[in-house]
Amino acid sequence: MNPEELQVVAFQIILHSGTARTEVHEAFAAMRAHDYNLASEKLETANAELVEAHHAQTKLLQDYASGVEIAIEIIMVHAQDHLMTTMTLREVALEMLELYRRID
Repeated sequence: MNPEELQVVAFQIILHSGTARTEVHEAFAAMRAHDYNLASEKLETANAELVEAHHAQTKLLQDYASGVEIAIEIIMVHAQDHLMTTMTLREVALEMLELYRRID
């Protein structure tokens, strides 16, 4: 895989995980406003974006497993970090949504 192809994959991961992060933060705002249906919708949208990011990541892993040489660049490290922290943030948001609902 050439460096340009790797950068495209990295930016796909960053794009989708960034959109997911925005949705999670909007879900937090909806929770504070006691709009739990909207919060749930936002978290589902975030999940769909994370799935898209994961597809890009999986394709890269499949290429690597099939013998394609992949030189990791700092942008890919950043993309992976962005994806994993957003996945964790969404998991926390799901727990918080449940707590908000119980409190109300």
